[in-house]
Amino acid sequence: MSRLKAGILGATGMVGQRFVSLLENHPWFEVGCVAASPSSAGKKYGEAVNGRWAMQGKIPGNVKNLTVKKVEDDIDEISRQADFVFSSLDMDKGAIKKIEESYAARGIPVISNNSANRWTEDVPMIIPEINPEHVKLIDIQRKNRGWDRGLIAVKPNCSIQSYVPIIKALQEYRPRKIIVTALQAISGAGKTFETWPEMKDNVIPFIKNEEEKSEQEPMKILGRISNGKLELAREPEIFATCIRVPVTDGHMTSVSIQLGKKITKEQFIRKINGFNPIKDLNLPSATKQFVKYYGEEDRPQTRLDRDYEHGMGIAVGRLRQDNILGWSFVSLSHNTIRGAAGGAILVAELLKAKGYL
Repeated sequence: MSRLKAGILGATGMVGQRFVSLLENHPWFEVGCVAASPSSAGKKYGEAVNGRWAMQGKIPGNVKNLTVKKVEDDIDEISRQADFVFSSLDMDKGAIKKIEESYAARGIPVISNNSANRWTEDVPMIIPEINPEHVKLIDIQRKNRGWDRGLIAVKPNCSIQSYVPIIKALQEYRPRKIIVTALQAISGAGKTFETWPEMKDNVIPFIKNEEEKSEQEPMKILGRISNGKLELAREPEIFATCIRVPVTDGHMTSVSIQLGKKITKEQFIRKINGFNPIKDLNLPSATKQFVKYYGEEDRPQTRLDRDYEHGMGIAVGRLRQDNILGWSFVSLSHNTIRGAAGGAILVAELLKAKGYL
């Protein structure tokens, strides 16, 4: 099977670099072109990221010598070189929305890591294990816009990845209220300790717009398509606090959850450990076990567990009963793999498996 060629918009940034790294040796996709801002355009990719390559491995050889294109000015050329594009742009949201729509209108599917189109009515926001049926919104989107092959699909914010799967796994127990505190790594801001020394030995108790995303985006993901539109879920109610902590990668959440139906601890653990509804699709980036519960009292730990299932899995621990909402637990996900580039690649794999790429 010949591999589809992926373009990466915003390829020199933190998430763009993660796309480049994760797509090395991917069985379905290969990097066909890279694009970034005018300051990087015209340079070889290796030169454009020289001194700021933040991934552990080396720059893949097939990408290192690609010439960086301009995201907007070279759109026609990129459209000829790529079967679809990943969007990891970091610029004004209005501009990003126009750019993504321009690519889709030219027949290029866009899988976006950015928030610009997350609340566009006919754009699906997908975590493949949770709402794979939302790919059907693409049929509505194409009809609305007169697109044949083009599409826009987005993945949600990194802050919600570690607890929304638990909500979905417990759906039959009717989750009603959630209080979540997210302890978020500095890579979520596109930073390292070298570029953000102020974060060393420091905690910042506010991340702009993160709490709203953490409370609202799950309602779209948990919603359902009805009469040609996506209806938002009405439950559970979510209250979020998002805090930046001095960790390189990995978002940890402390969650309290109220359920409308009684559950035992054993049932809780069994439900989350067994939750993996897309297992039969055999997607290359999918996990063997999506959620893993750790029985040790001091797990999950960021350094030990953020790379569970190659960074695509969810680690959960410290499940206990509380006298406020009923149950509390701690969960962990890798924010730049599962929460960003890896999650978007999994969305692209789902779209291919469903015939949209």
